[in-house]
Amino acid sequence: MTQSIECRKWMVLVAAIWIQVFAGTNFDFPSYSTQMKSTLKINQVQLNYLAMASDIGKLFGWCSGVLMLYFPTWIVLLTAAFFGLFGYGLQWLIIQREFYLHYFMVFFLSLSAGGSIPWFNTVCFVLNINSFPENWPLAVSLSVSFNGVTAALYNLLATKLSLNDKSASYLLLNAIVPLVVAIAALGPILLQPGSQKDLQIDETAIKDDAHVFVCMYILAAVTGLYLFFIEPKSKNIYIVAVLLIVFPFIFPYVIYLLKKGYRAYYSEGRPVEGPGYNLVEVKHHEEFPEDCFTPMVDRNSRGCCVFDGIIEKDRLRVLGEEHSVVYLMSRCDFWLYYFAYFCGGTIGLVYSNHLGQIVQSLGYISRTKALVSIYSTCSFFGRLLSAAADLVACFYNQTYTRMYSTRTGRLALALVPMPIAFLLLVLSDSLTVLSVATALIGICSGFLVSTAVTITSELFGSQSSGINHNIIITNIPLGSLLYGVMASQIYDEYIRSSKDVVLDEGSTVCIGRKCYYQTFVLWGCISLIGLASSFLLSLRTKLAYERYYRKRRNQQTSPSDDC
Repeated sequence: MTQSIECRKWMVLVAAIWIQVFAGTNFDFPSYSTQMKSTLKINQVQLNYLAMASDIGKLFGWCSGVLMLYFPTWIVLLTAAFFGLFGYGLQWLIIQREFYLHYFMVFFLSLSAGGSIPWFNTVCFVLNINSFPENWPLAVSLSVSFNGVTAALYNLLATKLSLNDKSASYLLLNAIVPLVVAIAALGPILLQPGSQKDLQIDETAIKDDAHVFVCMYILAAVTGLYLFFIEPKSKNIYIVAVLLIVFPFIFPYVIYLLKKGYRAYYSEGRPVEGPGYNLVEVKHHEEFPEDCFTPMVDRNSRGCCVFDGIIEKDRLRVLGEEHSVVYLMSRCDFWLYYFAYFCGGTIGLVYSNHLGQIVQSLGYISRTKALVSIYSTCSFFGRLLSAAADLVACFYNQTYTRMYSTRTGRLALALVPMPIAFLLLVLSDSLTVLSVATALIGICSGFLVSTAVTITSELFGSQSSGINHNIIITNIPLGSLLYGVMASQIYDEYIRSSKDVVLDEGSTVCIGRKCYYQTFVLWGCISLIGLASSFLLSLRTKLAYERYYRKRRNQQTSPSDDC
């Protein structure tokens, strides 16, 4: 019975992976945005509002959390699927010119379609927490990582189905496939362990989970490599099905059987000791006793008094301290984190929404789907990379603080390629540079999206992370509005003042490097602000991490000590 329950929790994780693989429908917006623009006969600013509507839908993700308190998980899951079917399905009919709706109604459809994404995410988040009470961050990171391959996978489906109108087919796939997957995922969800009491959370079970997670992350990397480096026409859809369906089901059973045989073989006459590590610590966010809060001075810090004052003022002193909404909004570290996200990861998301027009203006319209796949797949690897440190922790205990060993430090390092990518776009408009810059931006955005939930819990408390993280992600629609309108206004201004324009099925299109040159300069400067905010956040939280690792060292050497 115990073995069955332990394996069933992995089936729930596989169901969450299925949902995330096909639920990232906002990533393929560039693949049909150009046709949407010509069909509706709208300008670039109005098209940007449609992209922004999908992000605004994320503001209502908290509704799914409230419904999860009163209704079964499967009801929330099917409701999310219905939102996508309604929003994307009607947009597909509009592009097929079956009927016409006013622009405002299309905006509402985009809002409904985008609103389904956080509902899917909430379902996966709750499933992973309930099934993996001790190491849910790795489970969440693994499932969220697969969200980055949605565009590449839909591109493969559109190619293999040989549909005449591939741009419109993305909307049809966005409408139908998530509903089909949600229905398929009902089986594992309905059979999930009833409560955390049914799950083994002892040391042996955690060590077994460690081996399974390592294998699952390797499988995820192999899946991403296959989708990224193989041309769509050369890909075998059956191989993708094996990677996404068969292997995730097999791995947990195989590893549990191997571990069972290992223990049976070596347990004759002597106890068996597993590897001396935990994949994720049981009480990661731990508050410290008040007598541990002795003043600490960062001996490595140098500089003027003004800079030292910026670092010291109201800085976090302990990890995991619970923050109310009012207290959160008053913290300098919160605003540094907010602007790091707002000026970093959100720019990457806006860039992906404009990728279709960027490619068209540079004359590479035939490479649009390939570049969208590059962005989404690199975003996938960025999400996997965010969990690399946790996987490395499987093999040794971390007891020191370096920039790459703290989550805020890794966040700062992950944002370094963002301004470099925009600098490359400013210096050259070649296809190679465009591909490299798109890949860098995708990696940065994916890393931040995946690690954001964990950072919010680590800095501002795990019990209130649901509310606090919803406050953090309000920067996404705000950034989508600000950066998108900025880019669209510059784009339309060049159309009005330049002769290098063409008509694409009645819609005016700007052609040339100048269309987005100024936008790239502005986005690059803004990304530098995000990078600076992340580095300040890393410096301000360094002492909190030092206290945390000092506590761990003291517990290892003197478990009875309070400090």
